[in-house]
Amino acid sequence: MANTHKQNVEASRDAIRAKIGGAKPKIAIILGSGLGGLAEKIENSVTIPYADLPGFPTLTVAGHVGAVVVGRLGGVDVLAFKGRKHFYETDDAYPLKTMIRTAKALGIETLFLSNAAGSLRDFMLPGSLMMILDHINYMGINPLVGPNDDDFGSRFSPMSDAWDPALRDKLMQTAQDEDITLHEGVYMAFRGPSFETPAEIRMARTMGADAVGMSSVPDCIIARHCGLRVVGCSCITNLGAGLSDEVLSHEHTLENAARGAADFERLVASFAGRL
Repeated sequence: MANTHKQNVEASRDAIRAKIGGAKPKIAIILGSGLGGLAEKIENSVTIPYADLPGFPTLTVAGHVGAVVVGRLGGVDVLAFKGRKHFYETDDAYPLKTMIRTAKALGIETLFLSNAAGSLRDFMLPGSLMMILDHINYMGINPLVGPNDDDFGSRFSPMSDAWDPALRDKLMQTAQDEDITLHEGVYMAFRGPSFETPAEIRMARTMGADAVGMSSVPDCIIARHCGLRVVGCSCITNLGAGLSDEVLSHEHTLENAARGAADFERLVASFAGRL
């Protein structure tokens, strides 16, 4: 598998390079549920379906299109991934590894992660944004389990600064300059696909989490393993179970993600320009 994976990364890198001409993006953005609209803001863009890239995921969840978009955003070259494969869909980490390691192979230095998340704090309401300070992996999995892919990183990856402090400072300064309210907190990932119970939400709050979701943590681990710097934010789509009377659903998630999308798009565009 390791040899095939390396071949997929190299072939995907070459396929993307062949399509994007002289563009040399240094930042890649993984667009979470309901946040794919940012790709429409990318100018002079080239779109490459995941289906054309060996080893890339086949997506099945609404709100995740499945395409690489390369072009100009905030005056700089960027690469956007429209959608990811979640670990509630699969046990196979390699499609996500292929995506992220292909970005690294293309010369990407920074990975911006985004997701839709449930808030555990009364003041952090649907439609708002939360910068991720740190994470808690409560998924019961780690994407690096199994033989180490020595071509991409060492066996043991330190995670003390998983979410890069300097990039977080730059993101917060960007939000202030753009007059965007950006909360900050710890993101806790459950595997899903069921939403959390009220008891699980109480547990998450006790453990120090500020928001919960079903993604981004494996992405961060893979990115750090191969040497990418990571920064990101959650678009708050609901309050956690038991904190309000609303009935949670994926449709509800997509609807409320759209409420925060405008600020998210403006924030990321401005941040990319500052890198």
